[in-house]
Amino acid sequence: MAVDSLNFLEAVCGLPEQLAAAHEAAGRIDIAHFAPAAHIDNIVVCGMGGSGISGDVFATVLNDELPVPVTVLKQYRMPAFVGPRTLVFAVSYSGDTEETVSMARMAADCGARLVCISVGGALKTLAEEKGGLHVPCPPGYLPRAALGALIAPLFVSAFRSGLAIGAHAQLEMAQLQLARRRDKCRPDVEGAANPAREIARRIGRTIPLVYGGGALGAVAAYRWKCDINENAKAPAFSHAHPELGHNEICAWGQHGDVTRQLITLIELRHGFEHPRLSPRFGATRDVIDEAVHQIISVEAEGESRLAQLLDLMYLGDFVSCYLAFDNDVDPGPIDAIFELKRRLADA
Repeated sequence: MAVDSLNFLEAVCGLPEQLAAAHEAAGRIDIAHFAPAAHIDNIVVCGMGGSGISGDVFATVLNDELPVPVTVLKQYRMPAFVGPRTLVFAVSYSGDTEETVSMARMAADCGARLVCISVGGALKTLAEEKGGLHVPCPPGYLPRAALGALIAPLFVSAFRSGLAIGAHAQLEMAQLQLARRRDKCRPDVEGAANPAREIARRIGRTIPLVYGGGALGAVAAYRWKCDINENAKAPAFSHAHPELGHNEICAWGQHGDVTRQLITLIELRHGFEHPRLSPRFGATRDVIDEAVHQIISVEAEGESRLAQLLDLMYLGDFVSCYLAFDNDVDPGPIDAIFELKRRLADA
């Protein structure tokens, strides 16, 4: 196995316990900070990268239950609709993400109810100064390996404030499914018996293009793309049905002699797809099969929307690690991101 200088795979393997611990800890959140559900018109989740995807998970999983709209922002500015009847979650594991701190400060200035989720940093200071609530995360994780610590406060807050009564059960079912998935993909499970190892082997040096179905599938596909980018240090791309059938499907054909050597299409399927998505997967596969190297289909497991989404995402975590090891890449360090931040700090 290649070097893993930051013990990243070990951190990935600990996700089920991380989510369970964060779920328990979130039960101690000061619920007095939250207005009654009837006093909340909308929810905004601010965050970037491995922290920001917690907002995508929250918005997507609970969109069939939350009585108010959720907007996930990955930018610098806060939109004009944010005000005193807006619940704003600012999520940054370090607490110092430039864009997230900017949005959180604007939210506080607009009079929104501000909840900052971080280890500490500028977000903790901002929450204390502006009368917001700071929810602490356990230290010692890389942000992209801290998904459980970041999503649990969101779901528990929605549950305890009466906005999403099913959020508690969603977390419990997800914890069980993550443990089952980990048992199949942990590093001591060798060869084809390990689905993550097998998918990584099949991808090899090709470029993954990950297609999901609907909102859940879109988030899972994007997570796979980001995992492969950050952990395997390799290009990957994502899109989702049905939108891709209105644009990207036209891209296959002109350069088929090139793409069939380079592109592996990965389909992420789940049990909560709209009935019209299944024929779309099949028809799209028929159209582009000759233009890609291979097609790999993955089926989510689990008994709830959150369980199936996290199951797909967790499988992608493992696949990206094994892709890294197969190509002698250290999955932990993200030097390019830190170099970008250094250059921006000097700008």
